[in-house]
Amino acid sequence: MVQAREQETQITLEQAIALSQAHLFSIQDPDGYWWAELESNVTITAEVVLLHKIWQTDHLRPLAKAEAYLRSQQREHGGWELYYGDAGELSTTVEAYMALRLLGVPADDPTLVKAKKFILQRGGISKTRIFTKMHLALIGCYDWRGLPSIPPWIMLLPEESPFTIYEMSSWARGSTVPLLIVFDRKPVFSLKTPINLDELFAEGVANVRYELPQNNDWTDIFLTLDSAFKFAEDLNLVPFRDEGIAAAEKWVLERQEASGDWGGIIPAMLNSLLGLRTLNYDVNDPVIQRGLTAIDNFAIETEDSYRIQPCISPVWDTAWCLRALVESGIAPDHPALIKAGKWLLDKQILDYGDWAVKNKGVTPGGWAFEFDNRFYPDVDDSAVVVMGLSQVELPDEEQKGKAIARCVNWIATMQCKPGGWAAFDLDNDQDWINLIPYGDLKAMIDPNTADVTARVLEMLGECNLSMAESRVEKAIAYLINEQEADGSWFGRWGVNYIYGTSGVLSALSLIAPTRCRTEIQRGVAWLVSCQNDDGGWGETCASYNDPSLKGQGTSTASQTAWALIGLMAAVEGIEFGGQAAIAKGVEYLISTQRADGTWDEDYFTGTGFPCHFYLKYHLYQQYFPLQALARYQNLELETSVSTLHDNY
Repeated sequence: MVQAREQETQITLEQAIALSQAHLFSIQDPDGYWWAELESNVTITAEVVLLHKIWQTDHLRPLAKAEAYLRSQQREHGGWELYYGDAGELSTTVEAYMALRLLGVPADDPTLVKAKKFILQRGGISKTRIFTKMHLALIGCYDWRGLPSIPPWIMLLPEESPFTIYEMSSWARGSTVPLLIVFDRKPVFSLKTPINLDELFAEGVANVRYELPQNNDWTDIFLTLDSAFKFAEDLNLVPFRDEGIAAAEKWVLERQEASGDWGGIIPAMLNSLLGLRTLNYDVNDPVIQRGLTAIDNFAIETEDSYRIQPCISPVWDTAWCLRALVESGIAPDHPALIKAGKWLLDKQILDYGDWAVKNKGVTPGGWAFEFDNRFYPDVDDSAVVVMGLSQVELPDEEQKGKAIARCVNWIATMQCKPGGWAAFDLDNDQDWINLIPYGDLKAMIDPNTADVTARVLEMLGECNLSMAESRVEKAIAYLINEQEADGSWFGRWGVNYIYGTSGVLSALSLIAPTRCRTEIQRGVAWLVSCQNDDGGWGETCASYNDPSLKGQGTSTASQTAWALIGLMAAVEGIEFGGQAAIAKGVEYLISTQRADGTWDEDYFTGTGFPCHFYLKYHLYQQYFPLQALARYQNLELETSVSTLHDNY
């Protein structure tokens, strides 16, 4: 393993930048894009093992290597982690245990003996999340009576209804529609080698109460409704049952990409294949074969390991690499950057997706996260792509300009009523949906957030783009209102307050530096206050569960870079105690860079669902430090507030 440099072999800022640039160029794909692993917890791989066992396609995949991967991820305490260093998590551990049993590992294997102890100490299967119980129910290891009922007739609700499937977030929608089929039919699939997990019920399998947990508050009304739904199912009195199932099947088939993906995320892909298996689709059906191949494309296989990514991020990674390379001094018309820019242009989505249901009459023009995801472009990716494209010089600048204009117009119309922007949808904010028993991950909606809103404003300021003044004013007011009492901002898509605060400082310092001077100063002060003694910044994923931990954690390259980018964006970051903090942060990045120009970090700094699902973007620790070092190199410390221009 390449080690970080010792202090006595410290290199210069310029050398550190050059080494980082060289590394990024060395890993660029011949087609022009950048793409690195997107790591999550082991449940994704465990659920893919289950899927192949159900479809009986396991013999066509190197699942023995999946066993080796799962074993390698178990920690000394016996459990498997939701994110690095979290001391283990119950549902994650149960799913890993299930997968290993499916792969033929006996219950008395030392790995599983340790895992069993961990699981039972935390309440066993009965205390796991809904989706873990669902996966167990599919193979007869849990009873469907303990899972919520979801009536398929919700597919038929008219658009003007208070609730339709389009009030769910895009990721919840893509995962839930196929599960309407599964939860209605309640299949128990036969396996070539059946297993049971009776040993994982802490209360003993004979004493299990297959029921949904009570909250002892008004939300228990959902339990009453669930009982009514189950009563109707038992008597076959569910209205429009067949019509709802047919509508769900049609919806799933229509949203499969030519590449086989559904929504560009493994949960939607797995659930779609489970829904179609429930409807007795043949494994050789082209829809199924494409779907299974799409999952294969998310796999990472090494000599001794096989694991599945939850998603892939080539558009996101490419746009950020472009920004970091140009800002660090690479010519905007460098052939490698031209290739990347052309690749991004070709990925612009000109089709109408689910977003158009609530945002009618709008011309499409956004970008998605993945290679193929035409139904679900997102605002965050789109804004970063616009910034990346704006920084490179392409042979056809007119084409680039039209693509950017089209995207900015699309983004403008996606502004939510409170003034901010969400990731994928417009006004997707019915919070009560997170309270239904099925929604125990609390990720059923996609409301506007400070980090995505900041990205849009940063795009306008950095690229000198225009948007209706009323929209910009509303967005600024939204960000001001979202600032925490201590000066920080919440980070929905990155961990956590360091990410959110950095993004908002970058935006407000460009778009309204004078008007928001006080807010900027408070944000700067908060970032400076949580710098670690080693000069870096870090924040644990646990800050989502416990806000008292905000800004606290072992220093990482990515989070240090975010803090530096936020501080350097603001002149206040230099004038109000930030100058020394910036210098220490830069010193941290240079001293922890490895000899090959890379940085390493074990911690997860990306967020899927706060409190429930986290990500480690393997390129975050490369392009964000490069961007931070580049901005430090370009920074003129004598710049004063008076030289900045405030348009608002």
